[in-house]
Amino acid sequence: MSGDEVGHEAISSLSEDLRLACMRISRRVRFESTDAIAPHQFSVLSRLEDGPLTPRALADVEKVSAPSMTRTVGCLADDGLVERHDDPQDGRRVLVELTAEGRATLALTRRRRDKWMTERVAELTGDEQATLRAATDLLQRIAAR
Repeated sequence: MSGDEVGHEAISSLSEDLRLACMRISRRVRFESTDAIAPHQFSVLSRLEDGPLTPRALADVEKVSAPSMTRTVGCLADDGLVERHDDPQDGRRVLVELTAEGRATLALTRRRRDKWMTERVAELTGDEQATLRAATDLLQRIAAR
């Protein structure tokens, strides 16, 4: 086996291990928080925290289809977590905005989810926490691509 093949196998193995670890952590955080909202709904609420967006912009940033985002926004609106308004700049477009209840739900969900992770990270040594910080920066770069 050539050096390139060995290197590719090592990267492939690391990628699989990383993917599985991320999935397991994500699943545990969701399970431990016992939220009333689904993970994709939480993600949409988080995207709206900095201000209103169009459903198309939400679909693009969440990497889902426009019809899927329309359904998600509809469910969130039905639950009183977001409101839809005409875009003052372009009356043909709609903006989606967090309601006060949406902000409260987002904050509560975030606290519940952070609690479990904070407890796990606190169990690590200082060196392990520093390694995790560096890994977190890399993971965010990967996720942004």
